[in-house]
Amino acid sequence: MSNHSVDQAQEPVKPVIDEVEEILPAGKLMMLGLQHVLVMYAGAVAVPLVIGDRLGLSKEVVTLLISSDLFCCGIVTLLQCIGIGKFAGIRLPVIMSVTFAAVTPMLAIGANPDIGLMGIFGATIAAGVLTTLIVPLMGKLMPLFPNMVTGIVITSIGLSIMQVGIDWAAGGKGNPEYGHPLYLGISFAVLLSILFITKFCKGFLCNISVLLGIIFGFVLSLMCNEVSFDGYADAPWFKLVTPMALGTPTFEPISIITLSVVLLIVFIESMGMFLALGEIVGRPVGKDDIVRGLRVDGIGTVIGGLFNSFPHTSFSQNVGLVGVTKVHSRWVCVVSGFILIIFGLLPKMAVVIASIPQFVLGGAGLVMFGMVLATGIRILSRVDYSGNNYNLYIVAISLGVGLTPTLSGNFFAKLPMFLQPLLHSGILLATVSAVILNLFFNGYHPKKESPAT
Repeated sequence: MSNHSVDQAQEPVKPVIDEVEEILPAGKLMMLGLQHVLVMYAGAVAVPLVIGDRLGLSKEVVTLLISSDLFCCGIVTLLQCIGIGKFAGIRLPVIMSVTFAAVTPMLAIGANPDIGLMGIFGATIAAGVLTTLIVPLMGKLMPLFPNMVTGIVITSIGLSIMQVGIDWAAGGKGNPEYGHPLYLGISFAVLLSILFITKFCKGFLCNISVLLGIIFGFVLSLMCNEVSFDGYADAPWFKLVTPMALGTPTFEPISIITLSVVLLIVFIESMGMFLALGEIVGRPVGKDDIVRGLRVDGIGTVIGGLFNSFPHTSFSQNVGLVGVTKVHSRWVCVVSGFILIIFGLLPKMAVVIASIPQFVLGGAGLVMFGMVLATGIRILSRVDYSGNNYNLYIVAISLGVGLTPTLSGNFFAKLPMFLQPLLHSGILLATVSAVILNLFFNGYHPKKESPAT
């Protein structure tokens, strides 16, 4: 045996670092955590803003809803990333926030003068309790998600949220100046800055490329007088978030059933998010992981209703950010949770972050959401198409069905109103289609518990 071989044999083996459990230096954790918060902030505050506007709530009430929203996002994020007792969470880099899927039914509930805002909170609490009890049954669905179905679900998530990034880049949906050349120009400049930082910078600077791109876009927007700090002067420096601050929740059966159905849809979408995240960080999720993650979705919704907020779920935007930065530590999202709690208690800071124009986030969104899409395509590339021609049909039809509500908003307009929450979720449609077609063509194989195996 040569001396070289002996040296190799005696060389100590370096320990394998679990990137999900890695605790980074404090400064890096703060910057990376803030980056996650900036990415999810616009989507998080959108729900209380829409609810407040459509129900004609006062400025003071809307401000309270936003603070409560951020506070609950932080609490539930900590629960998902760290866990407490039975509510252990999935313990991956997940950011939790209010789901937009529940906005339409919540508006219908709140518009009823006999139910109102307190009825929304009551339905949120009750639906959270009911769906938390159902979570173990959701875990039994894992054999229905082999690689191909998982790939379709994740690809449909990427396609669905890409629309959000496009709307951001154009100034935000509902903006009367939607598509203004200045908005598009700044979005493109943010995108270019992220690409240049990714290409020419190394290490930590590369990891915070999205944050640096957003800062660059914010400075450009300030120079172009496109940043508004409205509400800053009136916002208090500190305000506690307390449960049931707006009154005692009321519980109306039909409202509870409606939100419970919506949450089951959100659970399906959350399963897709968890599968995508597990693929990105290299830690495939199984039945127990899904159950822990969805259980926190349910209890987080209960917390939301108690603290004057709304149903919670994992945020797809931040799954894309994990893919872009390649920082897989869940402790980054733990720091994000604490930052969100602070923003909920310090309304002035919340107003400053809210002043970042949506078109600044647009350039970053295209990168992040495209990363989720690319993850789904990567999984689909592993599927056997030459040996099983049926798989082509499953992928083609399922993605087409999933794109239907995105490409044609009125496609299902003539169908019964109670079906609308189901039919307007492209992710749900793609998932149901993929599961049914896969069962029809390829059969049921319960031994394949984990989609990653």
